[in-house]
Amino acid sequence: MCLGLLFPLLLLTGCGSKEVPSVAKPTTPPVREITIAAAADLKFALEELIAEFQRQQPEFQCKVTYGSSGNFYTQLTQRAPFDLYLSADLDYPRKLIDQDLAIRETEFSYAIGHVVVWVPTASPLKIEELGIEALLDPSVGKIAIANPRHAPYGRAAEAALRKLAVYDKIEKQLVLAENVAQTAQFIESGAADVGLISLSLALAPSLRDKGRYWLVPVEAYPKLVQGGVILSWARDRGAAEHLREFLMSDGARAIFTRYGFSEPPRETET
Repeated sequence: MCLGLLFPLLLLTGCGSKEVPSVAKPTTPPVREITIAAAADLKFALEELIAEFQRQQPEFQCKVTYGSSGNFYTQLTQRAPFDLYLSADLDYPRKLIDQDLAIRETEFSYAIGHVVVWVPTASPLKIEELGIEALLDPSVGKIAIANPRHAPYGRAAEAALRKLAVYDKIEKQLVLAENVAQTAQFIESGAADVGLISLSLALAPSLRDKGRYWLVPVEAYPKLVQGGVILSWARDRGAAEHLREFLMSDGARAIFTRYGFSEPPRETET
């Protein structure tokens, strides 16, 4: 064999080959999912809040279902698969705590809601001038509110109508929606001429240019302190705690304020 060919062959075989150490590939941390049952009045505010939360902490993914607080309460008594419950009041979360279905120390209030009388922009009703008296106008056929049986905004609406001495006059004109978001849909679609909805929905991007509103005096209905709680079967309590803390942060409360909510007490009222 030619020596010129033998020498490089010895380098390859006689001296042995060395394995190239493998470089560990960076691992992506697993996504931590949080499932949320949220009151319907939160839809637009919470979408913005969740987007900001996930921008700050991308390891979390939030899945939100919106509906009536009371209907959610019923589902949660059957251990519906949610981690965090955001109600339009504090009564439902506290009932869950009393039944050992939610973690007592995680109860918190995140906002105070407000009720408005809302009409489409083209409505002839001069609600800005007449206020609640606009509901007595002869042109008004149906008046929409959320169902007081399971919607805190419905109970607030009924209380305001009674306090302002118009309930008995318009009771037969009332149409009940499943929740406050559906109440707004009834009015927007023409299924009702006017209705009482949350200020947060009246200020939402999809409705603020489509209607006009009159702010119902806060003295006319029980204060709508909205609160939440982590369920006792939460799959990742730590993840739910992160979101809970964010919803009580100054940044979150600034977003709530833009949607017409007032700041709640810093500590949950007992």
